[in-house]
Amino acid sequence: MQAFAALLDRLILTPARNGKLRLLEDYFRDQPDPIRGYALAAITRGLDIKSVKPAMLRALAEERVDPILFRYSYDYVGDMAETIALTWQPDFTGANEPLRLDDVIHELNAATRVTGPKLVEGWLHRLDADGRYALIKLVTGGLRIGVSSRLAKQALANFGNVDVNEIEELWHGLEPPYLPLFDWLEGRTEKPENLAAAPFRPVMLATSFEAADQERYDPADFMAEWKWDGIRVQVSSDKGVRRLYSRTGDDISATFPDLLEAMDFEGTLDGELLVRKPFALEEAGPVEVANFSALQQRLNRKTVSKKLLASHPAFIRAYDILFDGQDDLRALGFEERQRRLTAFMAHLDPTRFDQSGQLAFSNWQDLANHRAAPPSPVIEGVMIKRRAAPYVPNRPKGEWFKWKRDPMLIDAVLMYAQRGHGKRSSFYSDYTFGVWKGDGLVPVGKAYFGFTDDELKLIDKYVRDNTVDRFGPMRAVRATREKGLVLEVAFEGLQRSTRHKSGVAMRFPRISRLRWDKPAAEADTIENVEALLPPE
Repeated sequence: MQAFAALLDRLILTPARNGKLRLLEDYFRDQPDPIRGYALAAITRGLDIKSVKPAMLRALAEERVDPILFRYSYDYVGDMAETIALTWQPDFTGANEPLRLDDVIHELNAATRVTGPKLVEGWLHRLDADGRYALIKLVTGGLRIGVSSRLAKQALANFGNVDVNEIEELWHGLEPPYLPLFDWLEGRTEKPENLAAAPFRPVMLATSFEAADQERYDPADFMAEWKWDGIRVQVSSDKGVRRLYSRTGDDISATFPDLLEAMDFEGTLDGELLVRKPFALEEAGPVEVANFSALQQRLNRKTVSKKLLASHPAFIRAYDILFDGQDDLRALGFEERQRRLTAFMAHLDPTRFDQSGQLAFSNWQDLANHRAAPPSPVIEGVMIKRRAAPYVPNRPKGEWFKWKRDPMLIDAVLMYAQRGHGKRSSFYSDYTFGVWKGDGLVPVGKAYFGFTDDELKLIDKYVRDNTVDRFGPMRAVRATREKGLVLEVAFEGLQRSTRHKSGVAMRFPRISRLRWDKPAAEADTIENVEALLPPE
């Protein structure tokens, strides 16, 4: 556990990507099986410890520390695991007794919700503060160490001197502690056979289309289609196994049983997961796409009710085809794959699968005109794809481009601030902002990114100097027409909402600029914001 605790501590304090990769590679090299495999599973969220939940850990901590003092401490520290680790007082002098990571996982997997917390309590007595922190992070699954699943797989690839895409394609056929994977990476065995049906294939990504690209590239070499505001997915059906993957390779099949039921085909499609507006599925005519908030109602659910399935029916708008049956089409050019996709789509349920059409354009200005006037508010912009481009992982230069619509901008006044988590736990970095409605401010959104580290320090100081009230972990900031910090907020879309006091909800809001030059009285009004709503 101490080596795992040291790894987490160093990963948190190492901001650079290459630094994190080196730490992970060294850990995989130094630690034996199965410890390194279980650490990898923890980092990639491959562990599911059912016997202990965060609320149980909090209850254990509040048995040993006054609950009010604990809540104040949590507010100050900003992280539950760190708060428990720092406030825990062992009952006996057993701190730093050796404890193996694999033993912890085996015992927790065999425990119940009655015995699991007791095991954790005993281990917390044996570990120092760093070890307690690592144990709690391991149990709850929320590491917050700045390492994505993809980054961990890249570290494995570097460690074994293989292509990361080979690991991606094997991943869903492997289980912790990944012994065959490490045997292969260290050259002791051949590459494991991918036994998983319907595996994930690494996706091809686009780069941003810049003004200089219009001079560099001939539009005749490219095709274009709408970029829809859903989530990019991969649909794979193989040997009776049906799976739906996110862009990063997470299996989200269980959340969309209605789509799995309609996957009566053999092959792999790349597309956008969307929700159609709630009308009868058998109704003829083009599908009308609901906004992103409707899709959010379907995401990250362990169970989906029949009512939600009926009111928020999901469908896939296919962009590309990777496999037709067992025929791998990825080496073909994009234009040829589009012809194969059209033929493939003719046999699918049109209420659950349709094809993204191609836009007609002869020059970049034609495409710019399309981009400026999309036919649906659920469109983010256009995708530009070279006709001859094969389907290859990552972001190959000059093959696929995304040309998103310019973001919407408003000037809003900072109203509330809350401490962040992890590296930001010392700063007020999560902001609620509002616009004028009559004589007062009404909140229209929240944002926690878009600003630089230097700007974060300036905002944090402003919050501390201008706090007028506190509500738990939230600080109310002075915000009047005479005194207030104006933030330029950028966002990708706007829609009406009955859940928000302002009546509107923003898509991807972020702080794009601090308007020290603008008086709070000149910030936008709710009427300015509503004018940006798409027509109903």
